[in-house]
Amino acid sequence: QNLPALGCAVIRSNRIVGFGVTGVRKWGASPKVTPQDVWHHGSLTKSMTATLAAILVKEGKIQWTTRLVDVFPEKAAAMKPGWELATLELLLANRAGALGDLGPSGIWSQLWNHAGTPSEQRLLLLDRLTALAPKTTPGTAYEYSNAGFALAGAMMEKVVGIPWEDLITQKLFLPLGMTSAGFGVPASPRYIDQPWGHTGTGTTRTPMAPGTDADNPPGIGPAGTVHCNLSDFARYVAFHLAGSRGQAELISPEAFTKLHTALENNSNYALGWNTGERPWAQGKTLSHSGSNLQWFTNVWRSEEHTSELQSPCNL
Repeated sequence: QNLPALGCAVIRSNRIVGFGVTGVRKWGASPKVTPQDVWHHGSLTKSMTATLAAILVKEGKIQWTTRLVDVFPEKAAAMKPGWELATLELLLANRAGALGDLGPSGIWSQLWNHAGTPSEQRLLLLDRLTALAPKTTPGTAYEYSNAGFALAGAMMEKVVGIPWEDLITQKLFLPLGMTSAGFGVPASPRYIDQPWGHTGTGTTRTPMAPGTDADNPPGIGPAGTVHCNLSDFARYVAFHLAGSRGQAELISPEAFTKLHTALENNSNYALGWNTGERPWAQGKTLSHSGSNLQWFTNVWRSEEHTSELQSPCNL
């Protein structure tokens, strides 16, 4: 397929039972990818943001039913009717009426041109998006939306008082031992010290130099800017597997059930996860893909139905 590089990790319970990477960090260059290299995971960030919300709910910082207008009362008067129904849970379930495509409204280009911090970009998004009527009445329809997750991130950073990037690092990444986790493209400008993103069609591959043009606006972070190595992402998947068995400590089994259960309104989307069933899984699956159009990651998770494997490597 002329891919620059490919990596895969297979997780059973809390152990990696299959792992490999191959290829080069940049198309046309010689440095090869390594098992420690960091990959951009795009919208796989969404379930992480929802998991952060569950942690903050457990701590009493926010509730699933907390509304945008509850967190930002000073902005309520400027919001179009309908937004008063948008809650944290609906934003994380893609059912809050947030636009799926910010391009036609001009908001996407405004985010690109905004020179402020990611938190300031999210406030700009909040102002511009809620100045428009919700695409659908919150709670009535599914619409996949990066903007909705960014607004959820803005709610969480407002109630705690620190940026979402710092908050998710402190509350989720560090407790799970995800020391390689960060945000945006992983490589340094002008260097091939980590894998680069690529564009192209067919068999053509064009490396994208690390920088602002190589990722989405930072304000969209809660929807899709997390990077980490595959071992650390395996730690995150193992955490959700443990949560399904009631063996994770950060949040309750009931919270994992909420994260993994689709809401109504003709969609299989839960909170940052697609739900489904597959014969190979002998039942329920959770999955999601992530891409900033220069990287692509896919994760599938199923309940365990097989006996313990012998001699795997602990995470």
